[in-house]
Amino acid sequence: MDVMPRWADVILVPVISIILAFAISGLVILGIGENPWDALTTMVSGALGSTYGWGYTLYYATNFIFTGLCVAVAFHARLFNIGGEGQAALGGLGVALVCLAVPWPHWALALPAAILGGALFGAFWAAIPAWAQAWRGSHIVITTIMFNFIAAALLNYLLVNTLKPQGSMDPATARFPEGAHLPTLAEMLNPIGIPFSGAGPANVSFVIALLACLLVWVLIWRTRLGYEIRAYGHSEPAAVYAGISPRKIIMLTMMISGALAGLMAINNVMGEAERLVLNSVEGAGFIGIAVALMGRSHPLGVLLAAILFGFLYQGGAELALFTSIPRELIVVIQALVILFTGALDNMVRMPIEALFLRARDRRAAKASAEPPAGPEAKTEPAAR
Repeated sequence: MDVMPRWADVILVPVISIILAFAISGLVILGIGENPWDALTTMVSGALGSTYGWGYTLYYATNFIFTGLCVAVAFHARLFNIGGEGQAALGGLGVALVCLAVPWPHWALALPAAILGGALFGAFWAAIPAWAQAWRGSHIVITTIMFNFIAAALLNYLLVNTLKPQGSMDPATARFPEGAHLPTLAEMLNPIGIPFSGAGPANVSFVIALLACLLVWVLIWRTRLGYEIRAYGHSEPAAVYAGISPRKIIMLTMMISGALAGLMAINNVMGEAERLVLNSVEGAGFIGIAVALMGRSHPLGVLLAAILFGFLYQGGAELALFTSIPRELIVVIQALVILFTGALDNMVRMPIEALFLRARDRRAAKASAEPPAGPEAKTEPAAR
C-alpha cells in the first residue's frame, strides 16, 4: 500500500521541490549582490503580467509539452528516451518538406499535412534506436544520445548543401508560402473579443499541444495498447507471461514518443520561424526530460510543468534584459528546478512519506486504544 496519498505525490512533492529550488536561487541572487524579491517580481511581471509575456510563455510551454509527452510516454514502458532533441529536429525537416512541397492555399489545409510530416519523421528517427534495442539488445539511452548528434549533423548538411535557397548565405530553408503560416493566438482571440498581444509567437500549435495531452491520456489509460505499455513497464516477465510482445511494445512506444517530439516542429518551425533554421530545437528535447519527471509522466502534470518552464524561459529573458543579473543565472535556476524535481526527488519525498506514515500509525494506535462504540459495547447490569 502506498504511504502517501496520490495528491501528495503529484502535487505536494513537486511544489515543495520547486519552493526549495527557488529559495536556493534566491540565495544565489543575494550572493551576487542583487535583490531576490525584485528578481522574482521582474520574472513574474515579464512572463505573466501581460498578454505579450503570456504569448512567449505559452510559446515555450508548447515546445515543452510536446517533448515532455515524448519522454513521458516512453517512461511508462520504462524506456528512457533522451533522443527528443534529434527527433524534434527531424520532425522539423518533415514539416519543412511538407510546407515547401505544395503552394498551400490555406493554413487549415497545410496544418494536418505538416502534423503528419513532423510525426512521421520523428517516429522514423525514434524507430531506429528502438529496433536496435528490440532486436539487437542495444541500450536505448546510448543509441538515442548518438542519434541526437547524428540528427544535428544531418540537418546541418542538408541546410548548408541542399535546402538552402540559391544565393543565400543563411543555413536555412526558404520561407514557407503564405498559406502555410499558422494563425497566432492574437489572431484567434481578438476577433471573439478577447484582447491578446500580437507581438508574442504563441499560435494555434498550443491548442494542438492541449489535444496531444488529452490523446496521450486516452492512449495510456483508456486503450489496450496503453495497458500493455504500462504492464510491460511494470514487469517485463509478467507482460511476456500475459502474451505481450516486448519487441512490439518497444517499437510502438518509441515511435509514438518520437512522433510527439516531431510534432514540436509545427510550433517553432511552422508557427514561429516559418522556415527551418539551424538549431531550431534549442534544447527543448532535453528540457522535456525535466518536464516529464516533474509531471510524474501524467499529461496534466506535463502541461503544468511545461508552463512552469515556459515561465522560467520568458521570465529569465526579461530578467536579463531589465536587470544586471546575467542570463546564465537563469540556467542555474532551471538546473536547480531540474535537480530538486529529478535527482533529489527522494530528498523531498522521504521526509513527507515519514510524516504520512507517522500520522497513519498515530491514527491506527488511537483507533485500537478506543473502546468499541455501539450497543454491543454496553454491558448489562448485574441481576440482583
